[in-house]
Amino acid sequence: MTEATSKITLLCARWVIPVVPDGVVLEHHAVAISDCAITDVLPQSAAAERYPDATAVNLPDHVLIPGLINLHTHAAMTLMRGMADDLPLMTWLQNHIWPVESRVTSAEFVRDGSLLACAEMLRGGVTCFNDMYFFPEATAQAALQAGLRAAIGMIAVEFPSAYASDATDYLAKGMALRDAQRDEPLLTFCLAPHAPYTVSDATFERIAVYAAELDVPVHTHLHETQDEIRDSLKAHGLRPLARLKNLGLLGPNLIAVHAVHLAPEEIALLAEHGCHVAHCPTSNLKLASGLAPVQALLQAGVNVGIGTDSAASNNRLDMLSELRLAALLGKLGANDAAALPAQQALEMATINAARALGLEQKIGSLQKGKRADITAINLSATELAPVYHPLSHVAYATGREHVSHVWVDGVLRMQNGRFTGLDETDITARAGYWRNKMLQPAQ
Repeated sequence: MTEATSKITLLCARWVIPVVPDGVVLEHHAVAISDCAITDVLPQSAAAERYPDATAVNLPDHVLIPGLINLHTHAAMTLMRGMADDLPLMTWLQNHIWPVESRVTSAEFVRDGSLLACAEMLRGGVTCFNDMYFFPEATAQAALQAGLRAAIGMIAVEFPSAYASDATDYLAKGMALRDAQRDEPLLTFCLAPHAPYTVSDATFERIAVYAAELDVPVHTHLHETQDEIRDSLKAHGLRPLARLKNLGLLGPNLIAVHAVHLAPEEIALLAEHGCHVAHCPTSNLKLASGLAPVQALLQAGVNVGIGTDSAASNNRLDMLSELRLAALLGKLGANDAAALPAQQALEMATINAARALGLEQKIGSLQKGKRADITAINLSATELAPVYHPLSHVAYATGREHVSHVWVDGVLRMQNGRFTGLDETDITARAGYWRNKMLQPAQ
């Protein structure tokens, strides 16, 4: 056995969808991985000859895709799943979510909630998520425990919380966390001002300076509801996007979350400045925020990824369901059945999201040299038969229950539908503990 082949693992699948190049579906191919990276994508017959001593993982009924990337989450809020449903956004936030958060939010709460979210995402083929919440060090801890890749939001709001006293304190703590964890290969960081209605001009200006200096994404809710726009016009005389433009926030670092209510000139502005959009279709529907103009954004050249938002407003962290819904709503919104086809939906959940996070050179497609973030989906189930076009099946027919294996950075994190390193009993018990705590009357 040679040194070159001793560390090679061959993932031998019925189909491989690399995402890049666009629309390619490879049959009876293998993905070779070694030292956390993809070293080859080649026909299985050639792989057997080139790597005779490699360890083979045979996936005869499966399709391999890049690990899914959840471009917008509040992972810890998974502990609030189903707590306050069927309400408009501001009523939901002001009367239910924020009061509960003020009572229970702590590092322990965030760690337990984020670990619960990581388990759910991993089971659904997610290998990377972009988060925004209090106590981001606890989210980072949970992500590392689960073995997921995470973009950790350095959150900023003006109001005090158990985590920080004001916007300056939030940013200082976020920066300190980034400095402490900057060499951790599974973690990257985003500046995460919550929204235009919770962040001041002065804080946004400071964030614009930090983003330019550090070259990190700025992840913020933007144009989610009509009320947000009306309130901005009343308070600032500007729509939120115009306000952020004046404050120096528009550029290739900006990830605008939701972006539901956009005039044509605002879509053009996002495209002109190279901004990104995190599209959250289920949350937009559930909170009745509106139908985002996704096809218009894509046609204008705006990079659009997909996120679930929190399990408190979704109520699932299921990216396969999310990309299916994104495709269907894209067709409805454009009044065109050919709009937002399967390949494009999968790109939004993989390479587009990676591009928004500045990670497209590392993840988002199955290409030689990229990190081995890979999801295997078993297409042998009765409800998936027959299979004519595996790419179409991934977008329109499969669900997270069909995800069988997940590798993150080359490490097998789920095998045949079972976690390789997480204690589900403990994670579920911790969720029950927090449910009981949140149901206790406020003191």
